[in-house]
Amino acid sequence: MPNTYAAITGWGACMPPATLTNDDLSTFLETSDEWITSRTGMKERRISHVSAVELSTVAAQRALACAGLEAADLDLIIYGGVSNEELCPNSASGVQLALGARKAAAVDLNTACTSFCYGLATATAMIRTGLIRNAVVIGVELISRYMDWSNRNVAVLFGDGAAAVVLQASDVEQGMLGAVLGCDAEARQTLRVRGFGCGYSGYGITFGDTLWDFDGQVIFKRAVQAMSQASVQVLADHGVRADDVSLVIPHQANLRIIESVAKHAGIPMEKVIVTVQKYGNMSAATVPVALVEALDAGRVQPGSWILMPAFGGGLTYCSLLVKWGDRITPRATSSAALPPVTESALAMVNRIRANQDPHGRSFAGLMAPVFTEARLGMS
Repeated sequence: MPNTYAAITGWGACMPPATLTNDDLSTFLETSDEWITSRTGMKERRISHVSAVELSTVAAQRALACAGLEAADLDLIIYGGVSNEELCPNSASGVQLALGARKAAAVDLNTACTSFCYGLATATAMIRTGLIRNAVVIGVELISRYMDWSNRNVAVLFGDGAAAVVLQASDVEQGMLGAVLGCDAEARQTLRVRGFGCGYSGYGITFGDTLWDFDGQVIFKRAVQAMSQASVQVLADHGVRADDVSLVIPHQANLRIIESVAKHAGIPMEKVIVTVQKYGNMSAATVPVALVEALDAGRVQPGSWILMPAFGGGLTYCSLLVKWGDRITPRATSSAALPPVTESALAMVNRIRANQDPHGRSFAGLMAPVFTEARLGMS
């Protein structure tokens, strides 16, 4: 009996049209274009005027058209990201409803910035074991809605966006053939968004009232080490040399991390897809958006080996090894689109900022989970 593989047959992105520049950020933060660019490689990022479910739905509709697959034929939808509309019902169910994918299971998967890659590994495993045959995997973030816009260390980094891929069962060896997944949990406290979850209930915290812990030096070191080691390992596990890799599509945390990972993996930067200058760090959306852009630019060729390393809160990490199939052009296109945007990105951010208490609030409650970990000897 032939082996079953999970071919990537469709792809689509949905980027909000409103752009927030470094100069925009300098209107309310003590920063500048030079300060941000020199440290991160970022020049601008997108701010969404619609929900994360809407971004995800348009991306999925475009991916389905690209694959020539009807939503009714989907067995699974994975919504990968931190940006959920609600805890219950889950966001994937909203995408299922909007697509009309009535028979599809709907799963939210949150491993922070690695969520799309973990979702791709999960859906691939389910197809290869015969549990399902067709899936949509989404990477999406709407970070602007819960960003602490008073914190320069994080406010300059993140943006909104979404992209999706369609996976279908195939007897041809293609798709994700290898993965190294892991978690550096000892340092999980170095990247934390305080204000979400049961640990904060009863403290008068409302959505959007967040404090971000972000230890940039520790995260940089551990991100480079984890992504580099995972990439070297997944290549060795499958007998693929660094020279055989056609493209690296990494998580776009910042340019210096991307350059360091490529160097440690022995892959030149001309083989690396970089979008961080245009979109910033879109967390779970960075890898699939970069994949779609690489396909649109003709940088993916039939039979290409593609490496996808990522790193995120938790601290989760991974590196996926993908062998591309024969098709690099869409079967069809979708007319799905976002409604027109009626205000600038800066105006939207200023409106969000106006609804956030600029640290006049009491954040004693936001410390509760950290104290809990200390009591358990975990912090």
